[in-house]
Order: sequence, then C-alpha cells, then structure tokens
Amino acid sequence: MTISSVRIPHAALIVGAAAVIIATAILWLSHTYSFYFDEWTFILTAPDWTLITYLQPHNEHPSILFRLLYVALLNTVGLRSYVPYMVVLLTLHAANVVLLFLVVRRRAGDAVAVASAALLLVLGAGWENLLWAFQMAWLASVACGLSMVLALDAAPSRRNLSIAVVLATASLMFSGIGLMFAAFAVVMLASTRERRRQLLWFVPLGIAVGAWYLAFGKDGVPPNPPPTAANVALLPVYALWGLGQSAAGLIGEGGAWGPPALVVASLAVGLSWWRRKPDAFALGALAGLLALYLVTGLTRAQLGYGQSGAGRYDYEGAVFWLILLAGAAPNLPWRGTWRPVLAACLFLACFSSAVLLFSFAAAKDVQMQREVADLQALAAERSDPCLNPDASVDALVMPQVSAPAVYYRATDRYGDPVAGLPVTDRGDFDRALRSLVIPGCR
Repeated sequence: MTISSVRIPHAALIVGAAAVIIATAILWLSHTYSFYFDEWTFILTAPDWTLITYLQPHNEHPSILFRLLYVALLNTVGLRSYVPYMVVLLTLHAANVVLLFLVVRRRAGDAVAVASAALLLVLGAGWENLLWAFQMAWLASVACGLSMVLALDAAPSRRNLSIAVVLATASLMFSGIGLMFAAFAVVMLASTRERRRQLLWFVPLGIAVGAWYLAFGKDGVPPNPPPTAANVALLPVYALWGLGQSAAGLIGEGGAWGPPALVVASLAVGLSWWRRKPDAFALGALAGLLALYLVTGLTRAQLGYGQSGAGRYDYEGAVFWLILLAGAAPNLPWRGTWRPVLAACLFLACFSSAVLLFSFAAAKDVQMQREVADLQALAAERSDPCLNPDASVDALVMPQVSAPAVYYRATDRYGDPVAGLPVTDRGDFDRALRSLVIPGCR
C-alpha cells in the first residue's frame, strides 16, 4: 500500500477548517500591529493617485489590482484599525492552503495533499507574508496563480483556457510574482505536443506585459544600490541559496540548513524523475520555482545572496517545492512502521515551523510597540509650534514618513491609527518627540 492510495474522509473540509483556525490564531497574534514601512508609501500618496498611478509599478512590481484593493480598504475601513488589512491577508493565505491542497490531491492523493497544506499553513519561514498585511499583493498573486494551475490541469477546453488566461492576468496585476506562474503555464503547455498551440492564448498577455513594462515598468524605483550587469555572475549563488532556504523552511529551519535541505529535496525529486520521466506539470512547477529566484536575482543579487532567503520569497518557493515534492511522494509506503514514522516527521516539521512563526510574531510585536509610540508622538506634536516640518520620526521603522504635514493629511482623511491608545512605550515615545521638534526651539 502506498501513501497515494490513502483516502481521508472529508479531507477538503478538514483542510479548510484548519486554515480558518490557524488564520484566526495568527490574526490574534497580530491584533496589536499597525501600518509599517512600504504601507506608508501607499497611505501617504493615495490622496493624489490618478488613473496613471494605478499603472505605475510599486518598486518593480505591477500593482494595478493591488492599488485598487488597498485604496478600497483605505476608503472604507481607513487607518483606525490594522485588523481588516490582516483579515484580507490571512484570508488569502487560507485560500492558498486550500488551493495547494486541491492542486496536490489531483496528483498525489489525500494524504500527501493534507500534509502539503499543513506545511504551508504554519510556514514560519514565510513569516513576512503572514505577519505583514502589505504582502496581500503577493499572496493574491499566489492565489490567482494556483487557481490558474488548477484550470490548466483540468480537461483541456476553451473554457478552462480562458479561465487560466484571466487568472494569470490577475496574478500579474497584483504583483510580479505572477511571472513565476506564467513561467509555469508556458513550460507546462510547451512540454506537451498536443497543447503547444494553446500557448497562443497567452500571447496577448505577453504583449500586454511587454507594453506595460516599456511604458511604465522600466521606470520603477530600483533597490539601493541598483542592479548592474554583475548580477548575472552573482545569480547562481543567489538562486541556490534561495532554493535551499525555501526547502529548509518546510521544516522550520534556515541558514546553514539550507544547502543540505536543497540536496535532499533535489535528490528526492531527481530520483522520482529517474524512475519515471517527469510530466509537463512537474516541468512547469520546476520552471516556476527557478524563475522565482532567477528573475528576483537579476534585480536583487547586488544586495547579497542572503537576501534570497527572505521570508517573502520563502513562501512562494515553498509553494513550488511542495508541488514538486508531492509529485515524488505518491509511491512512499504506507504500512507497518512507515505510518508512524511519516506522521511523526510531518508533526515535527509543522511544530518546528509553528514555533518559528510564533517567535517572529513575538519579535514583530515588540517592533510594533515602537511604531505605535512613533505615531503617538506625531499625534502629540501636531499643534506644537516647534514641530519641524521636515522631521523624520523614525528612519528605521517608517522612513517614508518624512514630512509630518503629509502624515496629518492622511490621518485627517483616513483616520488616526493610534487615536485613544495609551502611551505604553515611554522611551520610544520621548525619543520620537525629540526627533520631531526643531533643535533649540524650546
């Protein structure tokens, strides 16, 4: 008996319920959080957005649908609470868990699909995408991308192809993560002789992306320092490190665990492919995984290879790894001592990952205390004649807030995120007050 033959009654319901429970737990852990870093770029500039703004990239990412979603939140729930933003983020995470389950179940059965969903659900290595609401753009891209994969893996038809193209478009309109799923689709179709003509369905999307890049995308704000031609030479190390970190992240590890995890994961996939030639779906998943780090490395490798192991990349890398490893798992034995051994391995991996996620949540809670103290200082200094109009309240936590007047304009329009909250971090509050006033004014 192999693991692919195991049937779990109501498996989809179990995965869905677990996703809701864990998402609710993460929401509780993050209930004291506030708006952070890049979020302030959107918040402070949103009153000035025009139609052209929606077409402009955020950093290098297309953000049309993301901007629409964010401005809808700003104009409904405003800034008075961060919870609604986290609800959107965690709803998307729960959706990704269920979608991954559905993708894997088609190819490896209930047990492997449930295990894959569990590993993604508590992925501590992907903490940035689970604890920072701004990453809703990337999770939305993943949700649309996985839905596209389901449509392409279904029976070929004009209807399913149309749905796949629409979902691929939506994925790209949320963020550049959609490029990885586009690579998945292109390689999957190109690897099947009977389906190669279906690539024509994606040609208009490719033309649209190219036109967008020439008109808007190439003018995106590059990282500091900007990329150079030397990134091509740095790319192999950057990509290999990222691949290892996302593989190690599946068991709640990172750092030095990355290289051996990459070796083990690669051997597992390679051996399964040696025994049975990989199909187009598996090749597409590999293309998506490699594209994640190769495309990212072309614009980020100058920041150091360690940057490829950031939590925001580990999440997407884990999704592709889980699809690939699931394809290597169906023939695992499910009898005798194999059952408790495999179950114990899954439990330990999930437990380690959940502990890592809790640790990051606790650390971010401390960071958010400083953020809230900074915002309270801004509120307290609003009517002070000694307020420096060019003051930057905290270059470390919120460097985008470098002009108090612009911040006050946003809070007047969308609400004050710290209104009514008592000052609990007196040290950071006093430090922020000093940074806001003109030296020697008092």
